[in-house]
Amino acid sequence: MKLNWFIRKGIFYIPTSIIGWVIFGICILSLIYIFMRIDSQSHSVSDTLINFIFNALIIGLCYTMVAWFSAKKELMEEE
Repeated sequence: MKLNWFIRKGIFYIPTSIIGWVIFGICILSLIYIFMRIDSQSHSVSDTLINFIFNALIIGLCYTMVAWFSAKKELMEEE
C-alpha cells in the first residue's frame, strides 16, 4: 500500500496530499488549543512555556512518526 502523504525535505516532512495537509492542520490546531488551555491556567510566562514545550514535543514526535511511515521513500542510488 502506497501512502505518499508527505515528502522529506532535509529534516522536515512537507505534506503533499489532502490527507497530509489535514494531519498537519490538526497538529497546528491542537497546538493552538493546548497553548490557550495552558495559558488560561498558568500563573507566569515560564510556567506556560515549560508546559507548552513538553506538549509541543509530543505532538511533533507523533507528526514525525506518521509522516515517516507515510512518506515517499526515495531509493538509494549506487554510484
